[in-house]
Amino acid sequence: MSIAVSLGIDLGTSELKAVLLDAHGTVLAHAGAKLKILRAHTGWSEQHPEDWWQACLNALDQLRLRQPDAYSRIACIGLSGQMHGAVLLGDDDRVLYPAILWDDSRATAQAEQLAREHPEFAEVTGSLPMAGLTAPKLLWLKQHEPEVFSEIDCVLSPKDYLRLRLTDKRISDVSDAAGTLWLDVAKRDWFEPIVRATGLEMGQMPRLVEGGAVSSELNEAAAQRLGLSVGLVIAGGGGDNPVSAVGIGAINAGDAFITLGTSAAIVAITDHVAGNPAHAVHTFCHAIPDRWYTMGAMLAGASCLRWVTQLVGFPDEQSLLLQVQTLVPVDQSVPLSYPLFLPYIAGERTPHNDPLLRGGFMNLGHDCSPAMLGYAVLEGVGFGLLDAMNAVQSAGAQVDACALVGGGARSDYWAQLLANILDREIYTLQGSDLSACIGAAKLGFLANGQGEDLLQAGMPVKARYWPKVEQQGVLKQRHQMFRGLLPAAKALHG
Repeated sequence: MSIAVSLGIDLGTSELKAVLLDAHGTVLAHAGAKLKILRAHTGWSEQHPEDWWQACLNALDQLRLRQPDAYSRIACIGLSGQMHGAVLLGDDDRVLYPAILWDDSRATAQAEQLAREHPEFAEVTGSLPMAGLTAPKLLWLKQHEPEVFSEIDCVLSPKDYLRLRLTDKRISDVSDAAGTLWLDVAKRDWFEPIVRATGLEMGQMPRLVEGGAVSSELNEAAAQRLGLSVGLVIAGGGGDNPVSAVGIGAINAGDAFITLGTSAAIVAITDHVAGNPAHAVHTFCHAIPDRWYTMGAMLAGASCLRWVTQLVGFPDEQSLLLQVQTLVPVDQSVPLSYPLFLPYIAGERTPHNDPLLRGGFMNLGHDCSPAMLGYAVLEGVGFGLLDAMNAVQSAGAQVDACALVGGGARSDYWAQLLANILDREIYTLQGSDLSACIGAAKLGFLANGQGEDLLQAGMPVKARYWPKVEQQGVLKQRHQMFRGLLPAAKALHG
């Protein structure tokens, strides 16, 4: 008897990834296709949904070529994707405007307007209005692109556009919907007052399902193009962070993890709605029923390391990390006089909620080297995560040992530094770079009536890092210095 396979698709910001996962939890193959971000104006961040579909076709064609037997056993599909994006559809499902992404800050004034006019909504939606969330973007469109706005028949999140192409159905899930600011996170359903506050009607919202529920089935056109069976079950899926949590097995209250990719976040799973919107802490629905998560989000994470690597002219991040480790061995503290780095190069969410905030170096001297700047960036991102973790804990969420996932998890040095800064055990996982894809595939199995055992299974631990007490005194002093720079940074944009 052949073993069923689930196809997990994760629509990231810089890459779409896909995996074939069998019913035993084994990854049989994975593939990816790169994506470009359009930045037509300062603070803008857009992508063309058609590019997502072409990337999806590309990745699935790779899987089909590499593993034809496993591909032929695909029994279900799960979806994961970047959150907070706005895909605008006309009544014929035509895309009306480029998708406005999570790190787009054009709707700052509209977020402030929603916060000012409807302060009571934050307790219902689980978040303060922020430029990066979906609802303020629609208010911006209403005010600046009224002709486009008047043609909108439906607003989808990014991964739900892939579902539309696969099924012809306009459907989302509660975890992705929670990131729009239009959801009542406790009731796990649309919150009509804020939908109307952004100029929309309830009929323009997609139907909602839970992440592991059946959302729809593969249509004939997509099945023919992909070489799959018509009628394959497609799960509700979810946003990238909650689906990554499913992938690594973070599904119970008290589980916590850190994502260190283009952006960064600290996520704590809860069995109730726990939030602190005043400190820009998000409370969103998990991708499985009766679970939520409290999140502190940073708009720039490992992308800070990529940025400084290019700035100092190194060929890749690994080359710079080797210089950093030579200058500051993992078992040594840095001098207090070393440069400091504010990691706000894309603005910030938790705890500052300031999309116009910008990053920078301080305490530079003639003796500063690329390695010093590299260390400052690693440490600065760690300090940003510490501020986010403290905000998450202020909401009543528990943060103990944390799994570390994302591209930044590849650095042992950075993982140890985070353990020292956060004063928590940090552990990395084998295969965590595919956690969102694997989580999506697990949700696919659930929708297909199987896979409960996979839901409980985590990933094998790759390495564990415990705080080094002897280094924490200097780090605490440097964190205070870091915090002291914030008023000056905020004053630069009035």
